[in-house]
Amino acid sequence: MLDSKVRKVPTLRARWLGQELRDLREQKGLTLRQVAGYLKRNFSALSRFENAEWPIPRQDVQLLLDLYGVAEKRERARLTRLSEEVWRKDDWISEYNDALYDPSFSEVPWLEQRAKRIASFDGMYLLGLLQTRGYATAMIGAMESAATQDQIARWVELRLRRQRVLEGQRPTRISAIVPESVLRTPVGGAEVMSGQLNHLCRLTRKRHIEVRVLPAGTGAHAGMDGPFLLFEMDDPFPEVAYVENLGGRAFLTAPKTKPFVDAYDRLRAAALDPDESTKLIMSIAEELDD
Repeated sequence: MLDSKVRKVPTLRARWLGQELRDLREQKGLTLRQVAGYLKRNFSALSRFENAEWPIPRQDVQLLLDLYGVAEKRERARLTRLSEEVWRKDDWISEYNDALYDPSFSEVPWLEQRAKRIASFDGMYLLGLLQTRGYATAMIGAMESAATQDQIARWVELRLRRQRVLEGQRPTRISAIVPESVLRTPVGGAEVMSGQLNHLCRLTRKRHIEVRVLPAGTGAHAGMDGPFLLFEMDDPFPEVAYVENLGGRAFLTAPKTKPFVDAYDRLRAAALDPDESTKLIMSIAEELDD
């Protein structure tokens, strides 16, 4: 279990479920007080369910679906499964409580664990799931100048632990678009960067990992507004776009994901194909080795 501070933060799933239940109630023209009376709960409890402040019991979800007229089996199963995931945390996260300096970050590994596909674009550094230990250590150290060596080591371990989603019988598919400038930025020095590029080449041999390089000289492109991730999810979860900067992090769902999908498609069209990209990555690695 995560500590109390982390547990009290409403999860994405709680917000999704609360919004869906609110929409269903409003479609029926029912007030919170009317529904609370039906559930034999007080008004404030139902309000907290819809506002993702309290987890809603499975029995109450079933009663609400009856009241709101949700009879289709697939839709009932989807919402029921979502209610079961609302407060669920992956057990391994508890090992890294000390590394979760921002409780909302726990949503990222949760999404990584359940995504069918992750599409990424970042103009400054490589996707964390593709980083080597040396690259991650240098990158985190540069970005977190006030952190101790122990803190950096824990953050690196968490990042490497998250990479297990790329293994197993049903690994997460990765589609990463990387500007050539990122490949030519010697993070950690030539030796570390050479190791990172060779690691990236090995990853591109895996069927579930695609890396496309946006070549130097491309000019203005669709990623100039900044980095983003797209998580393509199975039911009952929606597609999620994720953006992060010094001001914080945001998770957006459809229809707000559309600008990110469109930007990714345009970036993909402007980038080299996977084979050409791998050749370019190898050539840059060879330059570092000379």
